[in-house]
Amino acid sequence: MSITREDLIDFVYDEARMLDEGRFDEWLELWLEDGHYWMPLDWKQDDPLHVTSLMYEDMFMLRLRVQRLTGARTFSQKPKSRCHHVLNRPFVDEVDHEAGRYVTNTNMHYVETRLDDQLLLALTAVHELKLVDGRLRIANKRVDLLNCDAAFGNIQLLP
Repeated sequence: MSITREDLIDFVYDEARMLDEGRFDEWLELWLEDGHYWMPLDWKQDDPLHVTSLMYEDMFMLRLRVQRLTGARTFSQKPKSRCHHVLNRPFVDEVDHEAGRYVTNTNMHYVETRLDDQLLLALTAVHELKLVDGRLRIANKRVDLLNCDAAFGNIQLLP
């Protein structure tokens, strides 16, 4: 299967739509088992392991987050939080057909709401994608918040 730039761009849009529509189990299927979701705490942070991050989650933690979001006994999610991603057209930064590795970079606004509270974040998402068995999968996702040094309450969903 030959991956095109449009395939990569469509993948990023499709992922955002899954999150907006609350299709979290389908979203989890996009990930490689050894993938990580990283949200650095500091601007231009380059180490998720030895420096504190807002979030650095492996698949165990992502599954746990989805269970919490969809669970019937999650009282902090009654009513459920909702989100909306507004994406700029993703840039395709790397294409390595031989290795089956691709990198996109997307600027976006993310809105999360629950009851009377609404959170607006400006961010950049970098997707490291791999082609596995003819299907694009997320190897890693990095989300850099424009105001990462601000004080944050809980971010319930996934920007």
